[in-house]
Amino acid sequence: MTPLARTAPVPAATDPAILRNFSIIAHIDHGKSTLADRMLQLTGVVGARGMRAQYLDRMDIERERGITIKSQAVRMPWELDGTSYALNMIDTPGHVDFTYEVSRSLAACEGAVLLVDAAQGIEAQTLANLYLAMENDLAIIPVLNKIDLPAAQPDKYAEELAHLIGGEPDDVLRVSGKTGDGVGVLLDKIVAEIPAPVGDADAPARAMIFDSVYDTYRGVVTYVRVIDGKLHPRERIQMMSTRASHELLEIGVSAPEPVPSNGLGVGEVGYLITGVKDVRQSKVGDTVTNLAKPAAKSLSGYQEPKPMVFSGLYPLDGADYPVLRDALDKLKLNDAALVYEPETSVALGFGFRVGFLGLLHLEIIRERLERESNIALISTAPNVVYQVTLEDQKQIIVTNPSEFPAGKIMEVREPMVSATILAPNEFVGSIMELCQARRGQMNGMDYLSEERVELHYRLPLAEIVFDFFDFLKSKTRGYASLDWKADGEQAADLVKVDILLQGEQVDAFSAITHKDKAYAYGTQMTAKLRELIPRQQFEVPIQAAIGSRIIARENIRAIRKDVLAKCYGGDISRKRKLLEKQKEGKKRMKMVGRVEVPQEAFIAALSSDDSKDKAKK
Repeated sequence: MTPLARTAPVPAATDPAILRNFSIIAHIDHGKSTLADRMLQLTGVVGARGMRAQYLDRMDIERERGITIKSQAVRMPWELDGTSYALNMIDTPGHVDFTYEVSRSLAACEGAVLLVDAAQGIEAQTLANLYLAMENDLAIIPVLNKIDLPAAQPDKYAEELAHLIGGEPDDVLRVSGKTGDGVGVLLDKIVAEIPAPVGDADAPARAMIFDSVYDTYRGVVTYVRVIDGKLHPRERIQMMSTRASHELLEIGVSAPEPVPSNGLGVGEVGYLITGVKDVRQSKVGDTVTNLAKPAAKSLSGYQEPKPMVFSGLYPLDGADYPVLRDALDKLKLNDAALVYEPETSVALGFGFRVGFLGLLHLEIIRERLERESNIALISTAPNVVYQVTLEDQKQIIVTNPSEFPAGKIMEVREPMVSATILAPNEFVGSIMELCQARRGQMNGMDYLSEERVELHYRLPLAEIVFDFFDFLKSKTRGYASLDWKADGEQAADLVKVDILLQGEQVDAFSAITHKDKAYAYGTQMTAKLRELIPRQQFEVPIQAAIGSRIIARENIRAIRKDVLAKCYGGDISRKRKLLEKQKEGKKRMKMVGRVEVPQEAFIAALSSDDSKDKAKK
């Protein structure tokens, strides 16, 4: 994070009537960050010299990938009809894995700008974010972006948008985040249509924490939206869930660099610094109040995020385990959706079982840990949570294949998702074929227009979380978009496939899979390991097994010394005697020898590159 700026203080507690709190919501790559850049320039909070593309995307990883991972709050001045307004904008992520970030941002707002690419139209995540905004009773302003593109079809998509949210196509604003065309009109409409925040200024202070970051020099920086009352610097505050109290060292607003102020009032969005270094004391969704005059009831906060995918994260060097633990603690503060607990593996040593919202979330967290804390990591194959019922009615929650019980199983239930796929109608057949191959049940199909269709499927989470999106994109030439949400559980015929090296089980390679796909997983993994594990002095069998039944086998041939090299001519019995002697030695070696699996083999066998290559083909 950028060191906190020291500029002239902002006046204490702005009048709520001149405040407007809004979010920009859209599908990934529809131009949210570019539109935010133009707003920052137009309102004058960032000068021409300080401007850079994707200004609010602070992390290197966001800039490299061109995606927003963290929502960012910024305060901008705007004048309309002689009145100066303060606009608090929150730029949000667009990928399905970061929907939790979006929900937190919307809870701090009164309105939302629904942004749609004029060349691509409505996509699955656009609908998901729109429904989120509607659940929060926000004022919605529909906007078409990228109208300067040659492929843009603003009239067509304005009609689609108007049909979706109710209204006339003429009500849909048309802007270009790249050229700045129409951005001023959009800011005017935000002031006119989004209601001012409402709260009781004389009540005890209540502020909702919607984000937190860790600053190396100043400790935890907490971002809040004040609902009631006022917060002032140097007063003592209390976190209502943990009951921890701190002195407020600094309070201010982001404009877009931090600017200290004399306090925050009703409806204001800003930051608090207490100098606390313990990351667990500032929980996202908690309520901040005044210690001397505390509020009686905390704010409702947010729903706790439920991890969908679990993966083990292990440091390559065992000595890095404490560093990994501290890094996860700091990241948890920055990402409230992260869930983790310590675990050990016979093959990989000490590590953590980490819960993620999806595969992109896993990828981003792993990359952030490696970059920010300089740790080399191995991640095990992603897994979902299964509920296993044994014959004695005992229930076991399984987040890791090694926890799968070996006894008699009555039923295994797996998590299901309700998936929405938007695509041009020419690809309907290919999409149906893919979903049926992944054990999907069709729930309906709606035509948004003559060319675009919305398909609803109920699918097992385990089937879509790994490589489903890659295959969907390749089958629809990149035109399809996917959004999904949890939809209960369902009983399924699932088995655990173990990988044995010389008869010994290697827990890191075990997997829970559907009975019909168990053989394919077994043959694929044994073939992969045969290529990756170096040859030993003795023959090594690699086997895939379901319980005690072997379903696939590969052999790593022994490295043999040519003991007959010195034997030229003479009787065959001499050669046979030497070969028998060698055979005895190999047998003895096999009994005492252990197969060492190199770290590179673990990384290569557990990586998902293979599935991505298949999808591209």
